[in-house]
Amino acid sequence: MTLEQLYLTVSVGGLVLLASIVGTRVATVVGFPSLLLFLLVGVAIGEDGLGLQFDDVVLARNVGTAALAVILVEGGLTTRFSDIRKVLGPAAALASFGVVISTVVTAVGAHLLLHFDWQLALLLGAIVSSTDAAAVFSVLRVLPLPRRLAGLLEAESGFNDAPGVILVLMFSVVPFVFHPEGAVTDLVYELVGGTVIGLVVGYLGAFGLRRIALPASGLYPIATFGLGLVAFAAAGDAHASGFIAAYVAAVVLANLGLPHRSATRSFAEGVGWLAQIGLFVLLGLLVDPSELAVDVLPAIVIGLVLLLVARPLSVVGTLIWFRIPWRDQAFLSWAGLRGAVPIVLATFPIVEGVTGSSRLLNIVFVLVVVFTLIQGPSLRPIARVLGLISREATREIQVEAAPLDMLDAELLTMTVQRPSRLHNVTILELRLPDPAVITLIIRDGHTFVPEPDTRIEAGDELLIVTTSKTRAAAEARLRAVSRRGKLAHWFDEYGEMD
Repeated sequence: MTLEQLYLTVSVGGLVLLASIVGTRVATVVGFPSLLLFLLVGVAIGEDGLGLQFDDVVLARNVGTAALAVILVEGGLTTRFSDIRKVLGPAAALASFGVVISTVVTAVGAHLLLHFDWQLALLLGAIVSSTDAAAVFSVLRVLPLPRRLAGLLEAESGFNDAPGVILVLMFSVVPFVFHPEGAVTDLVYELVGGTVIGLVVGYLGAFGLRRIALPASGLYPIATFGLGLVAFAAAGDAHASGFIAAYVAAVVLANLGLPHRSATRSFAEGVGWLAQIGLFVLLGLLVDPSELAVDVLPAIVIGLVLLLVARPLSVVGTLIWFRIPWRDQAFLSWAGLRGAVPIVLATFPIVEGVTGSSRLLNIVFVLVVVFTLIQGPSLRPIARVLGLISREATREIQVEAAPLDMLDAELLTMTVQRPSRLHNVTILELRLPDPAVITLIIRDGHTFVPEPDTRIEAGDELLIVTTSKTRAAAEARLRAVSRRGKLAHWFDEYGEMD
């Protein structure tokens, strides 16, 4: 590749990325699922659109697998263990036995209704059996669902990629020979091995990060995210599930009180969005719309079997031993969102050379697009009909949605160092420029709202809300008082940058 070609590639990639980000904002406003927008961007610049040809299934599989690992690490780092602790049992059951039930029921439907041979039918069932982490994390987190229900869906989507991948690889063997006893042994080993490796990497990583003083705070989010990817790779090398290892390690790291958690969360969300955009655009490039027409009807048939039969049976069949209210089960049955995971899994049998598997990619692509359009926008009204959310809860969420962005405000944080003359200065004496205000003080691990006569102490972490226009003046005042005390202006100290 010449430098000119490199510049052109980077320019096109940057423009696609920016267009996807802008489109995400528009899609959020109108209620259109953003993952479909990314897919359509890939289709638009592909062979039937602007003419960019991409048919490398092996590259798509490899990049897709890596992107899914990144998305799962992001999901784990943004998951609070308190939200999923009480639903780990139901989530594990849905992610294992539920996937098996959904696979079998969907395969029977594909065999009887579409006359697929059993290998293709089982492959199709396994490919679409697991819910998609990217779709769940992006759609459900904007719904004011009860935390037990949202936590159950998030945990299930984080765990069930692993069984889906294992089943697809089992059914992709050429020639096709299936041994149930060996399949069960492999499944248990991969799940248990991935979980153990994720726990080990998570705890050892947290132990090390607490005791290593990195030269810059920005390195902590990178190190934390890197540990999740290390868990993914280590499990893969051990022939265990890298997906479940990545998610478990990230959950552990996110919930052990590591420093700079807010920065880590923001970094993870940014990298996760980047992985989602790149993955969906790549998968959109891989599909040729001109070849999809013949597979629209089979995709709808299988989608209906999955949505109306397989998913409800898997939910009821696995949650029968748990005290899950019927309203929650009904919502879980409808909210089994599919996204990038099935499309990526559809590339596995193509790479392995399974006869007729290229058609599965088109069927899965159409299924994801059609049923995401049906399920995504309908989640809120269905949750409201089931009594899971109320209009008052919806209004509360809207009030909390990006208030700093709406007010053109910024949140600043600073730690009062030992030599600083901010020590023993009261909030009133600090005299920050209006409308800057210290909203919280974190002292010795305890958080409280300061009063005007509250004295700042060395070691305090201050959270300051200000507007973009006032930020420079607020920072200057903080520097001035830190250097010369509350009478800094008397000493001609105005906090200029050195």
